[in-house]
Amino acid sequence: MRTLIITLPLTLPSEALPCETTLIDDSGAIVRAQTTPLGLLPQAQGTDVVVLVPVQKLAWHQVSLPRGTLGRGYFQEAQSPRLRTVLEGLLEDRLLDDPAELHMALQAQAQTEQACWVAVCDRAWLSAWLGALDQAAQAVSRIVPELAPSVAADEQTSALYVMGAPERAQVAHVSTQGLRLLPLNSESVALLNAGLPADSNDSLAVWAEPGVAELAEHLFKQPAALLGRAQRAAQALQNGWDLAQFDLMRTRRTRTRKQLLQLLNTLWRSPVWRPARFALLALVLVNLVGLNWLAGALHADQAKQQAAIQTVLLSTFPDVRVVVDAPAQMARAVADLQRQSGTAARHDLETLLAQFELAAPGSGGPKALRYTAGELQLQGLSPDAAPLRDITARLQTQGYNARWDNSTLVISSEGRP
Repeated sequence: MRTLIITLPLTLPSEALPCETTLIDDSGAIVRAQTTPLGLLPQAQGTDVVVLVPVQKLAWHQVSLPRGTLGRGYFQEAQSPRLRTVLEGLLEDRLLDDPAELHMALQAQAQTEQACWVAVCDRAWLSAWLGALDQAAQAVSRIVPELAPSVAADEQTSALYVMGAPERAQVAHVSTQGLRLLPLNSESVALLNAGLPADSNDSLAVWAEPGVAELAEHLFKQPAALLGRAQRAAQALQNGWDLAQFDLMRTRRTRTRKQLLQLLNTLWRSPVWRPARFALLALVLVNLVGLNWLAGALHADQAKQQAAIQTVLLSTFPDVRVVVDAPAQMARAVADLQRQSGTAARHDLETLLAQFELAAPGSGGPKALRYTAGELQLQGLSPDAAPLRDITARLQTQGYNARWDNSTLVISSEGRP
């Protein structure tokens, strides 16, 4: 999916206010970079929209979160107000404005009792721009800073970024110690060079926009690598930040949901997707027809099996006139024949006693027994006796249910009528 980066101007939004936009393809290459009024921003259908907050609008503070601040589920929306309160308490003495008027965002993968960065900006300004972009049908999925302090894992831990017009050029010093934005002049250069270790022969890496590259090389006495505003915007996507946190988290989810609805509407109505819609409809119809045919075949097979069982019952026992439950009726009829012929059934007392004797030979007799409705209870037995330790398993292999109730062994026939 392509990505449209919208760099927010420093002032409040208006329809005619120009915005810098950078369009990036799936490979990360810049497709187009231009300046467009807010009211004429291109429709972002099928494009991921990312808002870029300029370096001039952000302040950076390093804090150490107390233990337990980032507990399980703590960064969920329901818990974020408490975390926001913790951050306000930690930054209360460092902020010049009322914390209620500021938006805060915590570094990704922050850990308690370790130094982490907090980004702070004007909440009213950011909320106004998000509302204006929403009115312009731009569903913002992420908010990233133009530049952010480095972390220890970064390959480039310290660098200088020179930007702006030659008469108003600025230099941003990015390092693990923070981010400083200074006017580009000899005093700032001297201040930055003074921050280097006395025994260091290395100079800071300098990245400059084309319009101020010559000035940067003159002041820093070293070559400057070219990095335009569009390239810097594309590079910001990799910094791992998302400023849409706390009160803006719900706004981000709302925009994402709206973007999904717009995508579904495009898939449903756009002529480009008409072949895909027909293919999906055909696939659904084929599956419905196949499922109906399979259900019919299974139903017919089941009916044949039931008819075969009923035929066996009626041919074996002609006295049966009405078939309700063929297997149960056949079992009862077999039991009646056994009783009439004097043959013991599987659930009769004689049969159950014989199965017990076969399963536990030499175990001795029980102290008492009780037989009720096909269930035999043998009392006064010891489950720990050697012949009786696995008697339940042996009886179950013969088709009998067996269980211990303290010192009583209960035996019954499976499937007795």
